[in-house]
Amino acid sequence: MNDLAAFNLEMLMMERFGIRSLFGLLLTAAISSAPASGQTWHESRVSYRVANVDGLSIFYREAGPRDAPTVLLLHGFPSSSRMFEPLLKRLGDQYHLVAPDFPGFGHSDAPAPTSFAYTFDHIAAVMNRFVETLGLKSYVIYMQDYGGPVGFRVAIAHPERVNALIIQNAVAHEDGLGPLWNTRRAFWADRQANQAAVEQNLMSLQAAKQRHIGSSPDVQSYDPDLWTDEYAFLSRPGQREIQSDLFYDYRTNVASYPRWQAWLQKTQPRTLVVWGRYDPSFLPAEAEAYRRDLPKAEIHVLDAGHFALDEKPDEIAELMRGFLAAKNQ
Repeated sequence: MNDLAAFNLEMLMMERFGIRSLFGLLLTAAISSAPASGQTWHESRVSYRVANVDGLSIFYREAGPRDAPTVLLLHGFPSSSRMFEPLLKRLGDQYHLVAPDFPGFGHSDAPAPTSFAYTFDHIAAVMNRFVETLGLKSYVIYMQDYGGPVGFRVAIAHPERVNALIIQNAVAHEDGLGPLWNTRRAFWADRQANQAAVEQNLMSLQAAKQRHIGSSPDVQSYDPDLWTDEYAFLSRPGQREIQSDLFYDYRTNVASYPRWQAWLQKTQPRTLVVWGRYDPSFLPAEAEAYRRDLPKAEIHVLDAGHFALDEKPDEIAELMRGFLAAKNQ
């Protein structure tokens, strides 16, 4: 029944009974909440769980049947598994999606740096133990931002588990590091002298806003809650110390790029690269840089920013469906 027919039926009920019918209200609500024309996905149920991993409480989101092909979703800075809600709801009808929060992020435990080493090696080790705790034997890895250095470590440690890679604004070449990284490199060279500058560069409200908007020509399309929520997270007690430690360790990622490139060249994993061209930190040249290592990679550069899922959830979900379906044929 279309909107006009529903409206006419409700008007008839009002004429006969002199009231706005409950049936009419329910019918109108059902129509207004139905999927838009041409939308083929049905919103999947998302579960919110906690796993105990070596004494740490690791929060994760999960959707889809557990006997379906698994996609492990690894988030970036300073996000959490929350960034993957659009995919969990859109792809859970066909795939098993698991999105953990790293230690120190989201709803996972955030022990003080005095008792937990916030390094990418350590977080990757926790993620490997996480997938073992859940009994995941094989999966596609989706990596965004910090999910890249964590994901490459996870993949190289257990390549037998990795069916494919989906890389979204995650860097493995210096081609992708733009001018914002000058301050960050100075921080790696002299942490104490550049602590305040890197906090402004990474953790301020202005930095949070810029991380989302980047060079987008359509600033009015961005929900400001995206960066105010992010800044609120970074303002929680202990977060400055945690994120400072982890970002200081980011220098080990740049040093690892040649190793990751060699692994890609040797193993040639099936790879989908999706890039938001307006990202202020990770330049779109990085998307094409992956082609040097992976000539058969599927690469798409979108009119979106660093957090492309906020802007292009349907487009990215459909790209993933096509990519994952080809794998399963």
